[in-house]
Amino acid sequence: MNYNDYRRQSRVIRAGSVSIGGDSPISVQSMTNTDTHDIEATYDQTVRLREVGCDIVRITAPDLESVDTFRELKRREVGVPLVADIHFDYKIAVAAAKAGVDKIRINPGNIGSKDKIREVVLACREYSIPIRIGVNSGSLEAHILKKYGSPTAEALAESALYHADLLRELDFSDIAISVKSSDVQTMIRANRILADRTDYPLHLGVTEAGAGNRALIKSSVGIGTLLAEGIGDTLRVSITDDPVEEIYAARAILDSLSLSERRGMDIVSCPTCGRTKIDLISLLSDFEKRIMAEGLDKKSIKVALMGCAVNGPGEAREADIGIAGGDGEALLFKKGVVIRRIKEDSLIDELIDEIKTMQ
Repeated sequence: MNYNDYRRQSRVIRAGSVSIGGDSPISVQSMTNTDTHDIEATYDQTVRLREVGCDIVRITAPDLESVDTFRELKRREVGVPLVADIHFDYKIAVAAAKAGVDKIRINPGNIGSKDKIREVVLACREYSIPIRIGVNSGSLEAHILKKYGSPTAEALAESALYHADLLRELDFSDIAISVKSSDVQTMIRANRILADRTDYPLHLGVTEAGAGNRALIKSSVGIGTLLAEGIGDTLRVSITDDPVEEIYAARAILDSLSLSERRGMDIVSCPTCGRTKIDLISLLSDFEKRIMAEGLDKKSIKVALMGCAVNGPGEAREADIGIAGGDGEALLFKKGVVIRRIKEDSLIDELIDEIKTMQ
């Protein structure tokens, strides 16, 4: 079944060259962690993010002076849509719109009066810029928090819809919604509520997810569950690390669900057991490092590295190329056909040589 056959159908908005919602590909976002006032550092990191597959880059705009960086990045044609992350001061949002940003991220509740929100809306309408409403557990309005007693999924969803209604009253509907929580189940339930109650495109993410495996697991479960249900139009994987790592993780999540428009190499490998007679753990580690270093990870092929002859030949047969381990050696398969036997000490070299010949 095609993913769009069961995907939630949302309205479409555009952030620069990227469409969000409808049948558009799931877009990947990240956020720079440089000092926005440092134009060169912010430019360099934005370019790095674009080069590893980031579709949309968000940059914080803490003051009016920081808007100069957005203006300069647009002048340099950085090659990726830019989102200005705004808190509290509506004047920064208006200035960022005039500077040419592609989307504004605000929490209308901390912008202030309706008149201030109106000024943001007027600027975004004039420059055809969508607004992303961002709500998280720490940004709930007092009356909503009092109603629910804590930042529940229902509270997060109600807050987001409350803000969307504020914008709609100002005749503005070019909106994306993001409700995030550090609690995975709360994040999932909140987005399910929104998916049922509105057609705005949804930005997915588990906020403050931490670092390393903890962040990867929380984000994979939260984002992956919703995407598997057809919910979600754009996403950010939150990791306390170099933001480039967020892109690798996001692409891996999309790849696992066959949703990536930039599909690279799909590697399958067994977990090993007592039947394994080659050092598959080290071989796989070496293989992954080599393909990254040589740029082969971008090849859209399926590679199988299997430890023994029980499941190995079957998995390798389904792959474009693969190996099935024996005792100190392995069989090399290509498109289901055995090519030859390879000694363990030259296995990765020969496998990579074969991969280089594949289109």
